[in-house]
Amino acid sequence: MSFGFFRKKPHSPAQSPIQVREHVVAGRSLPLRIVENGRARRLTLRIEPGGRGLRITIPPGLAKGEVERFLLRQQRWLEQKLIKLPDKPEVRTGVKIPLRGVPHIVVHQPTGRGTTTVGEHEGALALLVYGDVQHLPRRVADFLKREAKRDIEALVATHCETIGKRAKTIRFRDTSSRWGSCTSDGALSFSWRIMMAPPQVINYLVAHEVAHLKEMNHGPGFWRLCEKLCPDTDRCKAWLKRNGNALQAIRFE
Repeated sequence: MSFGFFRKKPHSPAQSPIQVREHVVAGRSLPLRIVENGRARRLTLRIEPGGRGLRITIPPGLAKGEVERFLLRQQRWLEQKLIKLPDKPEVRTGVKIPLRGVPHIVVHQPTGRGTTTVGEHEGALALLVYGDVQHLPRRVADFLKREAKRDIEALVATHCETIGKRAKTIRFRDTSSRWGSCTSDGALSFSWRIMMAPPQVINYLVAHEVAHLKEMNHGPGFWRLCEKLCPDTDRCKAWLKRNGNALQAIRFE
């Protein structure tokens, strides 16, 4: 699947013209550069370093339909390659980030006080970010922190009541090494980035850390308790293992 617009750029006699658009593959929207090269005899596809974009070199005068068919044939190869690369999208207007597992397009609203709300933009779910555009990434991060505090504190209360334990404190941080932790004195800590995961995965993370209030280990008793609090433990644990790095890589600077 692909979409976007074309933008002409200056060109040399050896390669002309350059067309730039967006191409969606493996859940990423990447810039695709289509370069017409006078010396090319066939289509070639290259992934830019770090997976930042795609480049197709084509012979002169090639029909647009041939490019589309070529992309379709290469889609599976692209997916296999890109899924192995770290994805480090920057939070800016026009990109999509998940909220509770559902993609939302980030839309800057220059008027109004600096805050972030959920709404719609051109029929799509959106995070509407008000105020100065230079503060947009931070305001999205602050929004996720507020949502995490609301959801996770409620889940902690529910699971603590189930096991008859009490959390000493609940903290929210931006940690890259772990999603959550529980200290021996009952202090719980969570990465606010988990709010980008589906609700059942958020619940699993909270259940996991609350279970440590009773079982400070990862033995059989701990996992039985974890599954009691979250029957989808195995599936959610696998989801976080597959997708966690992508969520951690999103840049909010």
